[in-house]
Amino acid sequence: MSYVDGFLLPVPKKKLEAYRRMARKAGKVWREHGALDYKECVADDVKPGKWTSFPQAVKLKPGETVWFSWIVYKSRGHRDRVNAKVMKDKRLAPMMDPKAMPFDGRRMMWGGFKVMVDL
Repeated sequence: MSYVDGFLLPVPKKKLEAYRRMARKAGKVWREHGALDYKECVADDVKPGKWTSFPQAVKLKPGETVWFSWIVYKSRGHRDRVNAKVMKDKRLAPMMDPKAMPFDGRRMMWGGFKVMVDL
């Protein structure tokens, strides 16, 4: 079964285009280094919940929207090899500076997931 890295983050609406440009560049780098798929999605039908929700998870502020992303790999080992190459890629260095990010990285969540159902 494949392996997925998932990401959830708040992006200011006024910085959506800047984030999209950054995501396109990052996606190209991940794919060049072997990722099987790379998706970046902006919230469309995401409402605050009573107990939990995507907006609550990222402590969404007025003027922000939720962004949900994932990258697919062959396996965890494949993910680790791809990410090692990606992290050394000089094209991403300017994006790694927290001051240059078009979002608050402190409220970003991410993790690796084993795919259990793939239809």
